[in-house]
Amino acid sequence: MLLLGIDLGTSSIKVSVVDATTNTKIVSTSFPDSEAAILSAKVGWAEQDPLTWWSDTKEAIKKAHQSGLYNPKDIGAIGIAYQMHGLVVVDKAHKPLRNAIIWCDSRAVELGNEAFSQLKEQAFLGAHLNSPGNFTASKLAWVKQYEPELYEQIHKFMLPGDYLSMCFTGEINSNVSSISEGILWNFEKHQLSASLLSYYGIEESLVPHLLPVFSTYGKIRPSVADELGFSSDVVVSFKAGDQPNNALSLNVFEPGEVAATAGTSGVIYAVTDKLVYDKQSRVNTFAHVNYQDNNPNLGVLLCINGTGIQNSWLKKITAMGYDYPQINERAAAVPIGSEGVQILPFGNGAERMLLNKTVHAHIENLDFVRHDAAHLWRAAQEGIAFAFRYGLDIMRENGIQPEIIRAGHANLFLSPVFQQSFAGATGVGVELYDNDGSVGAALGAGLGAGVYRDRGDAFSGLKKHVTIEPTNVERYQELYDKWKRSLEWRLKVIEEL
Repeated sequence: MLLLGIDLGTSSIKVSVVDATTNTKIVSTSFPDSEAAILSAKVGWAEQDPLTWWSDTKEAIKKAHQSGLYNPKDIGAIGIAYQMHGLVVVDKAHKPLRNAIIWCDSRAVELGNEAFSQLKEQAFLGAHLNSPGNFTASKLAWVKQYEPELYEQIHKFMLPGDYLSMCFTGEINSNVSSISEGILWNFEKHQLSASLLSYYGIEESLVPHLLPVFSTYGKIRPSVADELGFSSDVVVSFKAGDQPNNALSLNVFEPGEVAATAGTSGVIYAVTDKLVYDKQSRVNTFAHVNYQDNNPNLGVLLCINGTGIQNSWLKKITAMGYDYPQINERAAAVPIGSEGVQILPFGNGAERMLLNKTVHAHIENLDFVRHDAAHLWRAAQEGIAFAFRYGLDIMRENGIQPEIIRAGHANLFLSPVFQQSFAGATGVGVELYDNDGSVGAALGAGLGAGVYRDRGDAFSGLKKHVTIEPTNVERYQELYDKWKRSLEWRLKVIEEL
């Protein structure tokens, strides 16, 4: 049997086909070739068209088929990873009623903050492990308040992966891991959050039917099977947010294990079996893919919105004609510390770890005689690494003490400058693996469809690429202290405005 994994990202859709017999990747493709658009009609808004996700997914699959390396009829199960915290709303005909409000959209921040203050903050945190914040439930509350006529037409709301699964199968469903990322799961009572639904006035009937993470979400629709050349017996058997799925792809399942990503956004994701929450809700805790009532494995998630998106923005503005390997090579020629240039990488909306404040990105200490583009490229990667360190210190306050962090050898972790800056700034070694989210989703599909006996069977092919040990720790500490002072000054200015 072959397995198809889909990673619904912010920038593109990536798909991989995996041979379940050998656990080897046959082919990976993505679509579109350029970065997908984020629609922003107002400051702080971020939307994408779900119909475009579906058409891009089909194009990515057809592109994989064109490799000629496998027979599409041999694909037996599909797994879906997706950008977290988004909101898709559909009518009874399963048609989207509006653009999806995606993860980095900030419009619901105040609604979430008000809800949190009204719902007895510490009691709410104890049960939900997060504040309502800017997550899916708050985004739906925003639609109810500001688009009431549209809200009345809603049949179901979904996370992005639920929508893609519906396009394949015609079935609308979700799971506890996904619903928990919308802050709609009460971990103390092991049920939907009656308090938040009631506060926002959201009908429980709008919530998708919940199934286990690894299960059959539906059989592929005949029309889709015909269009994509699949057998009519193909099932969707796994779906999870991109960060729980990334942890899965790195075989991070058990308490104490930690994963990281540095794509459009940056994440550290640590597994625990304790009901961990930050009293200021600067990091978030969700149900992990192997969460059960009697085995409450949770993922503690630190998110930084502005990581790879900052790198790509700088590339567009300052690196015409250069590709990322060339940029990384030029950046590596600049000394550690970028000869004084430092960058705060917070230009992609409100940052959860900064108490939902919008700090914006800042480039500091430019000298027009000494500095050129290469200094900016290095300073950007160092600034992102320092943002990770800032967030990791919050996780450490909450009992997360990683001894090693696993990451895919992809995105910013392809850059030696970033690898060294991340390890040096955090003081934690990094193991890099040749795996990615779409491959992880394919392996998850194999687990959900019963193709694999257990996780050991599924991840027998996972190969470590390299281990990056922390070096120049004292120098990075000195630079981090300066960077942190700059950030705290800006936070104080925002507080005083």
